[in-house]
Amino acid sequence: MYVCICRAVTEAEVRGCIAAGACTLKDVVTRSEAGTGCGSCVGKIVALLGAELSGPLQRSA
Repeated sequence: MYVCICRAVTEAEVRGCIAAGACTLKDVVTRSEAGTGCGSCVGKIVALLGAELSGPLQRSA
């Protein structure tokens, strides 16, 4: 499933970025370009970060 339609980034790709060491929204954006279009996916990216890292994260980019 796509997380970012603008940049065609899938949930699996975002999870892969996190598995490879991304631990902030900025890290995921830098590695995948997700969130650089309209920005509507930012909340989903933050939620995936929180779920994968098992903790609440702030939405700073």
